[in-house]
Amino acid sequence: MDELGAKLRTALEPSLEAGEELRGACVATQVGVFKGRMVAIGVCAGHLLIQGMTRKFEPDGPPLSLSPERIASAKVEGAGGGWWTVEAAIMDGAAVTLKLRTTDDEKLKLMMMKAEGRFGSLAGGEGQRQGLEALAAWFAAAEG
Repeated sequence: MDELGAKLRTALEPSLEAGEELRGACVATQVGVFKGRMVAIGVCAGHLLIQGMTRKFEPDGPPLSLSPERIASAKVEGAGGGWWTVEAAIMDGAAVTLKLRTTDDEKLKLMMMKAEGRFGSLAGGEGQRQGLEALAAWFAAAEG
């Protein structure tokens, strides 16, 4: 596990249920109207954990837990385009923006780097890539 992956896991593991496995984690920027903040996205079997983070990779506030039933819509924009599924779009682009709307009408806009190619280590490295793969697999299972 690389340094980023270890830091994200350390921040997310206290929010896991007893015996629950963290399948992957990636870092994103949550974009709002007048602000942005770093978040960790934790991928578990039955839900996603969205945890605000400080610059020192410490949890900042309570995590948001999103099961497939709580996600009213999910759209992805990025360097690819024209994809039919969320998981295909996540795995295509060098950078992607995941837009989620929950059933209680909360909107999340999460921007992520894919961490591949020549500058992959600057975008999070292997831990980021594995986290994005876990996120894509989670959406594939939720849609299926």
